[in-house]
Amino acid sequence: MMNNVKCLVYGYGNPGRQDDGLGVELALMIENNERLSKYADVDYNYQLNIEDALTISEYDLVIFADAALNIDKSFEFKKIQPAHSITFTTHELSAESLLALCQDLYNKNPESYILAIRGYEWEMGLPMTSRAKSNLNDAYIFLTDFIENHFAVCEASKGI
Repeated sequence: MMNNVKCLVYGYGNPGRQDDGLGVELALMIENNERLSKYADVDYNYQLNIEDALTISEYDLVIFADAALNIDKSFEFKKIQPAHSITFTTHELSAESLLALCQDLYNKNPESYILAIRGYEWEMGLPMTSRAKSNLNDAYIFLTDFIENHFAVCEASKGI
């Protein structure tokens, strides 16, 4: 990283289930963007895990990317806060609950966002739908601009 602010883009979902892999695919796109590599690290997995609390504690800015079914736009981007109650099952841990674990265990609360990308189909073994790919492209363009603008502001405020 070129500056003191550390950013993580964490994509999650199952690429083997059609549009469920949108978060992972977005993370891979960011990882393969040489321009962004100076600003953002990337991680991805099938789901969030309690062990990820340690990983995110090492960052100032965390962007969680996942597929979503019940949104009206191609993607939604919103700031999130730690959950007041930590609830999870062995199959699902929310980003907000993970932030609460990070805060409780490591006394860290990185600035965090969810980037939910609209998906349509979740069948096993089938490729991502064309509509989801279009939404992924919209989300990628947005996130690229967001990261670059965020760090331009940080660098300007430090006189870099």
